[in-house]
Amino acid sequence: RTVLLILVVMSAGSWYLLVVKWIEQQRMLAQAKATEAFWTAASVAQGVDTLATGSPFRFIAQAGADASVKHAGLLGQIDLNTWITMSIQRAIERVQGRLQNGLAFLATVGSTAPFVGLFGTVWGIYHALTAIGVAGQASIDKVAGPVGESLIMTAAGLAVAIPAVLAYNVFGKWVSACEADLEGFAHDLREMALGTRERGDGLRAP
Repeated sequence: RTVLLILVVMSAGSWYLLVVKWIEQQRMLAQAKATEAFWTAASVAQGVDTLATGSPFRFIAQAGADASVKHAGLLGQIDLNTWITMSIQRAIERVQGRLQNGLAFLATVGSTAPFVGLFGTVWGIYHALTAIGVAGQASIDKVAGPVGESLIMTAAGLAVAIPAVLAYNVFGKWVSACEADLEGFAHDLREMALGTRERGDGLRAP
């Protein structure tokens, strides 16, 4: 029963992450399309306002815009172009960390659930054989019932692991695609930022 409870918790966690990640994927697709309005804005400040609150693209754009104006004190000793690049890259890393949340759990469930189920099977067979030995009866009906029930745990472990592995592979590929979109957006933002600085316009210039 303890092993079964562990498998239930692992299954519930993996299905919860599957739903959450799917919703997050749909939201990210919509936010990626919304970046088209950002590039048609008159300034970065106005472009940031076109992006949805909580959007990773807005977070990156805001980091680049803030870096251009927060360049004083000790930060002033760093070249402005380098500081803008560092700020944008740091924002990308934070977004990537959030995108990868939950993938480690899916990988853990996918790799360990079959072994947890196998442990339950072995444990059940051991107790079944022990009970048979104490009773002194080894008829087929006395053996088949307990052993058959124990084998269910192996099937349960596989039933938990297979969806987790599939979800990990699908969402891992999606995370890679999202990271590529974020890198492309950040690269274009950086080039635009450096270009406006060279012209003396500034990131926030209209």
